[in-house]
Amino acid sequence: MKRRVAAGLLALACLLILTGAARFSDVPEGSWYAQPVGEMAAKGLISGYPEGVFGPGDPITAAQFVAIAARCAGLAPVPGQTGHWAAGSLQAALQAGWYDWDEIPPTGERFDQPISRQLAVKILMRALLPQARGDYNTESRKIRDFSQLDGRYYEPVLAAYASGVVSGDNLGNFNPQNGLSRAEACVMFLQAIRRSGGVQTPTAVPEPPPPAAAAQGGVSEHGWLQVIGTQLCGEDGQPVVLRGMSSHGIQWYGQYASPQSIQNTAQYGANLFRVAMYTGENGYLSNPAAIRQKVIQAVDGAIACNLYVIIDWHILSDGDPMTCVTQAEAFFAEMAERYRDQPGVLYEICNEPNGAVTWEGNVKPYAQRVIAAIRKSSPRSVILVGSPTWSQDIHLAAQSPLEEDNLMYTLHFYAGTHGEELRRRVDSALAKGLPVFVSEWGTSRADGSGGVFLEESAQWLDFLDRRGISWANWSLCDKNETSAALRPGTSPDRAWSREDLSQSGAFVFSRFAMS
Repeated sequence: MKRRVAAGLLALACLLILTGAARFSDVPEGSWYAQPVGEMAAKGLISGYPEGVFGPGDPITAAQFVAIAARCAGLAPVPGQTGHWAAGSLQAALQAGWYDWDEIPPTGERFDQPISRQLAVKILMRALLPQARGDYNTESRKIRDFSQLDGRYYEPVLAAYASGVVSGDNLGNFNPQNGLSRAEACVMFLQAIRRSGGVQTPTAVPEPPPPAAAAQGGVSEHGWLQVIGTQLCGEDGQPVVLRGMSSHGIQWYGQYASPQSIQNTAQYGANLFRVAMYTGENGYLSNPAAIRQKVIQAVDGAIACNLYVIIDWHILSDGDPMTCVTQAEAFFAEMAERYRDQPGVLYEICNEPNGAVTWEGNVKPYAQRVIAAIRKSSPRSVILVGSPTWSQDIHLAAQSPLEEDNLMYTLHFYAGTHGEELRRRVDSALAKGLPVFVSEWGTSRADGSGGVFLEESAQWLDFLDRRGISWANWSLCDKNETSAALRPGTSPDRAWSREDLSQSGAFVFSRFAMS
């Protein structure tokens, strides 16, 4: 055991390049994995332990798997956040969108832990076969234990089955939560390499073109908004940027969606207000008549203040938007009819899809139905569409966007949790022509607490400003959390002074009118 532990620390760090004629003493000829291991070693993509063994049955770690994937894809390392031997490759893979920060945190605590099969397949497919797809009905039938697969991995696993990169065991199980041996990983990598056309050369994510100078100002200045390319524009076709606040859940903090509160944000320079109408959490689905009236009051208050206003169908615990698609169609049809002549109203149709949902299987078909309901009465309004993983998977929408005009795709971030990897995802989406709108962001961690992370928040807002991306901050309330914009006890029924603003609120309000 001591030999293995010591050797494991050096194994891939040493990157011993083997020749095609080399043989590992523990890889017997004729074994099911001998040829893939030999071929991967001959290509310089894997290495063994210093004493000439490979450890085919050893579990492959997250660091080892990502490092091999980076070599196969030609992904150059970038500065990492730790001194770990693979930190550079892991950071590069994270920034390339191969996996998310919560799956393998860049702080290193999971680098040397075994990687699960479902995460390994996701990384492999995004690294080498990002365009591959698998039909849900066809491929899911091949996976006997499909119900054990986490929803965020549906698409890559189905694509891997359809491409022949992976297959089940002799019982037809994929065992998505289990680990992967080093020998099994070699087989998967070799299959993907063959189907992708060979080991890749480095490719850089293209920078999006710089946007034209975007104007601020409200509805009276810009009228009906439209999406031209990736840019939000006014009725005259000139670029526009919206900056403002999101309410908290109006079933809890509806007093801060009052006419006076909305007017207060406008007086500080905001030109946008987002009405967060939770569907669950004792929100609209529990009390539709009362919550609908709160929405109408807030929207009318924003219109009276010359602000653009987002009506937000705020799914959270009900993470699959298809669960309540019929109710969503009816609600948005009613709102679109009510505000059909109001150029300032935007519709955010699914706040944060999460859990066992996919873009192709859940969010996209939901969006198609709800967009059609809105367009019957409001053909010109801008509609905002979320994506899986709490509106962070915009790269999936960029691969298969909706065929509609005047759509934008929402990205949500919290400055204490999300950083460079998500910004690179924005640039990649923009480069593919996907219009992005940040309909929710916070100065805290993703749970609303921690911080306030002012340096990270400024970095994010500078990034958005350079790209002409609009945003709404979470949230306009006095809740005892660091993301709240108001100090506890602040009255919603009077004008606010600087002393009424929290540390987060003071920072955010200072950024409304920046160009």
